[in-house]
Amino acid sequence: MDLKQAHIETILAQAGNRTDDVKTGAVSTPIYLTTAYRHAGLGQSTGYDYSRETNPTRDVLQQTLAQLEDGAGAFALSSGMAAIQLAFSTFKTGDTIVVSDDLYGGSFRFFDFLHENYGLNFELWDGQDNDRLTQLVAAPATKGIWLETPSNPTMKLIDIQKTASIAHEHHVKVLVDNTFYTPLLQRPLHDGADIVVHSATKYLAGHNDVLAGVVVCKTQADLAALDRNLTTTGAVLDPFDCWLLLRSLKTLPLRLAQHERSAKAIAQNLRDNPAVDQVLYPGHGGMISFYLHDESWVDDVLQHLGIISFAESLGGAESLLTVPAIQTHADLTEEERQAKHITKNLLRLSVGLENTDDLIADLTQAIQAAQHSIAAGKDD
Repeated sequence: MDLKQAHIETILAQAGNRTDDVKTGAVSTPIYLTTAYRHAGLGQSTGYDYSRETNPTRDVLQQTLAQLEDGAGAFALSSGMAAIQLAFSTFKTGDTIVVSDDLYGGSFRFFDFLHENYGLNFELWDGQDNDRLTQLVAAPATKGIWLETPSNPTMKLIDIQKTASIAHEHHVKVLVDNTFYTPLLQRPLHDGADIVVHSATKYLAGHNDVLAGVVVCKTQADLAALDRNLTTTGAVLDPFDCWLLLRSLKTLPLRLAQHERSAKAIAQNLRDNPAVDQVLYPGHGGMISFYLHDESWVDDVLQHLGIISFAESLGGAESLLTVPAIQTHADLTEEERQAKHITKNLLRLSVGLENTDDLIADLTQAIQAAQHSIAAGKDD
């Protein structure tokens, strides 16, 4: 059977196998730590010249990532932000980029940097009003659309197919951050997107121990342009982390299935908890946001957690609880946060791989303890 025709679980489990048949037959991709490659003579090369440009371990990872998203090619970078930077590297001063209005806070920080220092302009879009989108992309300066779906942290869903259809009528590129859903739940290139970005630190790596980013291109033209830019800027992923990420991808289907099973149960439990005003869960994946009834409970909830950790990041084996208003989106103004409903009582939960009942029990007791603590304080 041709592996290219296999299911995605098989492709990932086999990632790296049969790539070293000529030399050793290694089932696990070797880690090529070398930065330099010896040449036999002038004009003679093995295809590898310098590790910033190409590395055998990184090549295997990138081929797997491209196959995962069904793209023309992929790049493995040193962080998620490095991936976003590369994706934006073809835009020029005076270009306008339409961005969905609910995004990772670091993206907004980067966009402010590009506007202030390089003259790129940004227009916010709510992700739903297609008439407004049509108006924005019809402007001659508009060159791209950047979106997250589900969004971070309010889990807003955006129709990629419809967005791409409107954008392409005006020759505007669509770039999608697919970190939350991964290619197992959503393949933006199939839906019309031109470029896909991941913070691979999250679900793709999945163990809270690798910092990495991914960019996947739909066309050879975009691939060539970004390859030239990455060779120039050099924010490539090192060989050992490439190997770690490749290894982690093998278990992604199993991990994501457990993340989702637990998330669905936890989301329902939170909906039934009278101390929770609203639960934001898009129906798939392992990310949940929810609003506590009283923001004064937040610190006590965090302090009473016994299993879940109060920490930034997401997508790892360990469950993490984040307060976006003071962590991931702290750089936004209070007015901006309020407009995006990122209030101080909003918590974002990355559901890990622990036992589902244990996670529910931990959240329940932490919320109850916070309520009792605040009530006792008022009585005093």
